[in-house]
Amino acid sequence: MILELRLSNLFSLRDEMSLDLQAAKIQTQKGRSLEGNIFSVGGERLLKSIAVFGANASGKSNVIKAIRACIEMIRSSHNYNEDTKFGFVPFKFDGYDQKPSSFYVRFLMDDIEYEYSFTMTQQEILTEQLYYYPNGRKSLVFSRDESKGPEKKDIYEFKLVLKRPMDVAANTSRKTLFISRASQMDRDLAKQVFRFFCDEVVLDYHLPESNSVEQMLNLQKDQLLEVLSTADSDIVDIRMQGNAIKTYHRNNETVPFDFETEESEGTKTLFRMMLSMIEIIRGGRLLIVDEIDTSLHTQLVEFIIGMFNASEHAQLIYTTHNTHLLNTDFQRRDQVYFVNKREDGSSDLYSLFDFKDFRDTFDMEKAYLQGRFDAIPYLSKPTI
Repeated sequence: MILELRLSNLFSLRDEMSLDLQAAKIQTQKGRSLEGNIFSVGGERLLKSIAVFGANASGKSNVIKAIRACIEMIRSSHNYNEDTKFGFVPFKFDGYDQKPSSFYVRFLMDDIEYEYSFTMTQQEILTEQLYYYPNGRKSLVFSRDESKGPEKKDIYEFKLVLKRPMDVAANTSRKTLFISRASQMDRDLAKQVFRFFCDEVVLDYHLPESNSVEQMLNLQKDQLLEVLSTADSDIVDIRMQGNAIKTYHRNNETVPFDFETEESEGTKTLFRMMLSMIEIIRGGRLLIVDEIDTSLHTQLVEFIIGMFNASEHAQLIYTTHNTHLLNTDFQRRDQVYFVNKREDGSSDLYSLFDFKDFRDTFDMEKAYLQGRFDAIPYLSKPTI
């Protein structure tokens, strides 16, 4: 489970921004009625979902892009070659293209808290650290500072957690994260951390493998058909035929339709989302989605988000334009974030919970559209 994410100098995110998935102390009646949107683990109370709202070009998609770029580095940097350029760009103004970018994450793994971070340019890793709290006290696993080089013994500091860590350091280039290389070289704790970011963090929904689809259809077909019916679909059955998905419609329940070529984009999007999200929710993972409301009706988006809020301990971070989701009957104030574009081109991320004068009884959508939280486009009247 993710507790907190911090990012800086990635795309339009110039200054350090934070997404905090730890639940705030909300003592109002409305807040208490939404306790189901929270779960407890390892002594922490965590949010099951976070929404990021903002105008077009405000930078809300850059929040998702930045998180994905950093997670992809953890997953893949052990395969990077000397000519690899990392998958992000720094903020381009005011000299920030010459400054380092950073990523920081706090997470729980087997009820133990970890802190992992690194700084980088587009060409190389500059620093990297991993701490954990095995007995509730912060302890260093390793730290890395390339400015202390060139000798590896000066660059790295280790505690007695990883076996033969200097062997890993000797095989870690400035293109590679140590945690990725250590996992590749079969170091136990590093493998656990690496698997956490590979298995527990899902960067987008996807259509599972065909054997998994068939298994999930056997387990969840009724729920899938109910959701499709809510979407005003006339699909009454879904079956696997070989590796192909076939759908059957109310007009003639004996005639199969090929899912990939004969169903609408909206139906295919919804089906993929539902299969993927059911799998993610059953596994208690974190899903990161940009523009969750693309091609979907408001009620379906609410249904999908509600699935996470009703889960045991799955988590969801998503961006959206859908102002109808700004509803205090649906989500808590600490589950709502806004992105606003500053005059200098950088993006500012902040939580609704920061607005201490905003009460749960207020109309959140109306206040947002009136510009109370910024993060909306300001348009002049059209002329002909």
